[in-house]
Amino acid sequence: MIEPRSFYIDGMWRPAIQNPRIELVDPATEDVFEIISDAEQADVEEAVAAAKAAFSSFSATPKGQRVALLRRIAEVYDRRKHEISETIIREIGAPKYLAEGAHAQGGSLFLRGMADTLESFEFDVAEANTLVMKEPIGVCALITPWNWPINQIVNKVAPALAAGCTMVLKPSEIAPLTAMVFADMLHEAGVPKGVFNLINGYGPRSGAWLAAHPDIDMVSFTGSTRAGTEISRVAAASIKRVTLELGGKSANILLDDADFTTAVPRAVELCFNNSGQTCNAPTRLVVPRSKYDEICALAVQTAENISVGSPHEESTKLGPVANETQFTKIQQFIEAGTSEGARILTGGPGRPAGLTKGFYVKPTIFADVQSSMTIAQQEIFGPVLVVIAYDDDDDAVRIANDSPYGLAGDVQSSNVERARAIARRVRAGTVRINYPPLDRNAPMGGYRMSGNGRERGVYGLHEYLEIKAIMGFGAGR
Repeated sequence: MIEPRSFYIDGMWRPAIQNPRIELVDPATEDVFEIISDAEQADVEEAVAAAKAAFSSFSATPKGQRVALLRRIAEVYDRRKHEISETIIREIGAPKYLAEGAHAQGGSLFLRGMADTLESFEFDVAEANTLVMKEPIGVCALITPWNWPINQIVNKVAPALAAGCTMVLKPSEIAPLTAMVFADMLHEAGVPKGVFNLINGYGPRSGAWLAAHPDIDMVSFTGSTRAGTEISRVAAASIKRVTLELGGKSANILLDDADFTTAVPRAVELCFNNSGQTCNAPTRLVVPRSKYDEICALAVQTAENISVGSPHEESTKLGPVANETQFTKIQQFIEAGTSEGARILTGGPGRPAGLTKGFYVKPTIFADVQSSMTIAQQEIFGPVLVVIAYDDDDDAVRIANDSPYGLAGDVQSSNVERARAIARRVRAGTVRINYPPLDRNAPMGGYRMSGNGRERGVYGLHEYLEIKAIMGFGAGR
């Protein structure tokens, strides 16, 4: 059984050195349900040293062994994934249907996808008289967020293992138990000691120590733009690689030929999915001015039919947001929207009717929003949708690109060629046309303040590799 106040270092669970406490709060009840340890610098040193010591042997393992390891991890995960879903419900308040589906199931699919990617990947390529080698970058610090805890962990751990890297994982202090369950799965699957290590703690302490550590060769971080900026700053002294997947304020462009009866409800559902706590959620609905009232009415109808309540209930579609800080921030954004002249169509400040405890937010839609408003420019990270009118296609693209972020975007149209043309002009790392199924091998990452680097599939694997050219390698053949 996992002891919540322990860290996983060098193949075993070890008690924290000094054991300062972090309380975990159930967002549905506001009750403390667990206490974990906050790492001291000595804990970080121990974890990094274990990863460094394991690198020389693990980096030399044949590719086939690493493929087999990933597949064993996936098998263990599938057998125990109910533990992941139950933990996610408790930690972040994800509704049962979502925790069991998108959250827990996603981790399994990403593991198997990386095993498939690795199986066909070539690490050595002969180019004329030169051998180009792709080698593991080294010891990696993996710093993950709370909003999609297992997906973000797997999207970093799986390619690091595939590449032959060793690592230290520092999950969010809000959702650390999911990471601890996954660490136990890795142990059961036979990950060699020292290859994977886990510590818990606050980002400004343990996360910063990892990012600055001279024996860390790469930092992969997912989280806020503010934290990503600080990680880049402290990592700069050692010129290590830093990949960042940060915030977003994605636009969903509804062209005037879209089927609004299906496009609008789906737009609302995607914005409010996971209580709006998704970095690439389409939180700006950019719509033709001539259809504005019709679209707003459809959006309100959808929002008001979304069931909000306990994440343990089968019927719940929208649970609480993950913590009190997030709840307060969302309330401040709603207040800013009204004070700047936007109009609340549904929802608004406070908790939904009948919910007096828990960090529940009313599904909220704003109309009469200008692109310059705070609620149209800043990431709210809650179930809040803003509707912005455009005059023509060029105006729609201008509004979509009028953002400091560039993580994702959406385009809806009955004319695929027209949608493709618009998608090419949207400045974002991912643009989706007509709500396609998720491609788990497509690269995930952003432009501008949404970060740098990519995750998933072969693009994610490349982030954990260095490139070496051996010239003259083919001489004398």
